[in-house]
Amino acid sequence: MAEWIHVAAVSDCPPGTAIERLAGERIIAIANIEGTYHALDGLCAHQGGPLGQGSLCGHTLTCPWHGWEYDATSGQHRTAPTVRQDTFQIEERDGDLFVCLEAPLDPSAERS
Repeated sequence: MAEWIHVAAVSDCPPGTAIERLAGERIIAIANIEGTYHALDGLCAHQGGPLGQGSLCGHTLTCPWHGWEYDATSGQHRTAPTVRQDTFQIEERDGDLFVCLEAPLDPSAERS
């Protein structure tokens, strides 16, 4: 059975924002895009910058250290096709957010 980890209250991440949270021993960036939550690896592939502390504009999450840009819904780097952050299942339950780290989402799979 999958382990779901509590990471935040819904109120911690209003629409149009991103936050950084610790899930187990992993740093996760959570983005709220028009009321839909997305969770991805919170350490930028470039030099480990804190993605959850970056800016969110539409679907684009920008690392605050060197400006690397990712699609927050898929983890895909905006210009480098071989660079992709792991993404994880995230659920809202009774005003709280939970992530499952056991199996990163397949980038080619449909998301609900």
